[in-house]
Amino acid sequence: MNSIVTAVARSAAHSFSKPVVPAIMLLAGLGVEGDAHLGVTVKHRSRVKADPTQPNLRQVHLIHGELHDELQLAGFNVAEGTMGENITTRGIDLLGLPRGARLHLGESAVVEITGLRNPCAQLDNYQQGLTAAVLGRHPDGSLMRRAGVMGIVIEGGEVRAGDSVRVALPALPHLPLERV
Repeated sequence: MNSIVTAVARSAAHSFSKPVVPAIMLLAGLGVEGDAHLGVTVKHRSRVKADPTQPNLRQVHLIHGELHDELQLAGFNVAEGTMGENITTRGIDLLGLPRGARLHLGESAVVEITGLRNPCAQLDNYQQGLTAAVLGRHPDGSLMRRAGVMGIVIEGGEVRAGDSVRVALPALPHLPLERV
């Protein structure tokens, strides 16, 4: 299966879900044009409260559509954009990528993966039990976060459903994703 973008979403408000739109424009060093998380420094309210000068490593939120499938089978009402992601993909193991992997989206956009989304209480506010459903345990017992990955925009460009996704891995050694 080819890796593709299946949906794109944005919201100017700090809301949990983001409405799906035909296309989004990624702006280098900033994020998604018209999205509440656009900027060089952190925009997530809890992070701003802690230190508003932190670099924004969470400019773009990506979720693999296969997670939606799994959650729907478990009885959750989720779809593209409902968990706050900007880009939904299929055919790519986002959670298995190393830190620094670059996703080439469509004709010109490039997003560098910075880490894992840390599932928060907003998931349970949306639908009870959703936080637990996106958490798990690795074989060594450590916490597994499965609510998507975060990234920064390296090269801007338009991204829309149907665009291809190509992965460029960083030089070895590959570093595992951690929460950002």
